[in-house]
Amino acid sequence: MNALLFLIEQIAPGLYILTAVGVLVLWRRWGRARREFRSTHFELERDIYRYQQANALTGLVLLIEFGLVVVGIQQVVVPTVRATEDTSLTLIQVVDDGQFNTPTPAPVAFGNAPVDPSGVQLGEQEIVRVQATPTLTPTPVGTILPNPPPIAGCDTPGATLQIPANGMLIFDPINVVGTANADNFAFYRFELNGPQTLGNFALLRDHDQPVPEIGVLGQFVPAFYQPGLYQFRLTVFDITNTLKAACTVNITISEPIPTATPLSAGS
Repeated sequence: MNALLFLIEQIAPGLYILTAVGVLVLWRRWGRARREFRSTHFELERDIYRYQQANALTGLVLLIEFGLVVVGIQQVVVPTVRATEDTSLTLIQVVDDGQFNTPTPAPVAFGNAPVDPSGVQLGEQEIVRVQATPTLTPTPVGTILPNPPPIAGCDTPGATLQIPANGMLIFDPINVVGTANADNFAFYRFELNGPQTLGNFALLRDHDQPVPEIGVLGQFVPAFYQPGLYQFRLTVFDITNTLKAACTVNITISEPIPTATPLSAGS
């Protein structure tokens, strides 16, 4: 309860301002209703304006009472509570019983102590042989169909493709992995040639950042193309728009592999 009283004391100026604004608004509303009441001669309208005047006066009375309550709390109640509140300090006596020191035994000089090895039994010494494990050759991710057509280009480090690999079966979006770089590099692009491109290489997307080391070149989404055998080509251009390197692999686009649907317990 005391916390609420102290809060009202702190925000009292704001409450006074709100009260004054409310009194002003209700006073103007009462004056307007009083003028309308005097200017009309219809009994129904006079009753309406009389009701509005009564409401405005009631609000004025309530706001004035609210302001008086705030004044009483700020000027009378809070000072009284603060004066009667027990603000005496409680002293805590600290008893000093002296120092508590736990005795610590002297360290044992193990370096000079004799060691009796008679109770220690050692087994036969095991021979540890370290065998070299052959490093696996990295292979492209995905299924490689047999006997694909030969690749074209891909003979310079400026344009190489690891994924997709030549003969790769693709049915889900994949990250294209390889290199794309050249002197005075400008951009590289992906192109596709197959059943849905009318026998021509169709532009997929351009990229303006070189990839001199093996890394992700972009993404290829096969869902936009009908199934069949396609040629996927990576081309690299310089600032004069001259083709500097190219790499073409053969891929097969297929429908997504359907996933097994679990049977419900009731079927």
